[in-house]
Amino acid sequence: MNKKSIPWVVSLSFLIVSGCSSMDEKNSGDLAPRNSGTMQTQTEKKSSELLDIMDLQGKVTEPGAIVAPCSDYPSEDGVIRAPHPWSLYDVPVERMREGMDRLREKLPKSGWRITKDGTDSSRSKSPQIIADSTDGKYSADIRFWEEPESSDEESMIVVTVVSSCFRSR
Repeated sequence: MNKKSIPWVVSLSFLIVSGCSSMDEKNSGDLAPRNSGTMQTQTEKKSSELLDIMDLQGKVTEPGAIVAPCSDYPSEDGVIRAPHPWSLYDVPVERMREGMDRLREKLPKSGWRITKDGTDSSRSKSPQIIADSTDGKYSADIRFWEEPESSDEESMIVVTVVSSCFRSR
């Protein structure tokens, strides 16, 4: 699997697990319509905030936010969300650990509530932080994939920021 496809795989698994669980009522009529392009841009800005908090210089994958169906609603309701999967690599492992520590320290001071700080369910038990924005509009899944020194693969931090569900105008 190449670096560009990894964030998409993580993003899809995050979307499947997270669904639209932050919504108590599953009535699409209760959702305010929003412009999907604006939501994509705002989701990308939230991603940039996370990158700024990590304060790491490296390479970042290019794809921007997309729109995807919100799985807790019937597809005919047109309820979507804007996921933005990306990864940061070509950074020394120790610096990536420091970046994860900065997230733990600064996310709560930056409008995020950490809901999980532990390991993911993979065989490698990668460090994982899951956080929700305090305004309830975004969730983030951040994982540190540390490769063994003997590996040909690069270590990376894999991030998916996703908007809450909305109806597109």
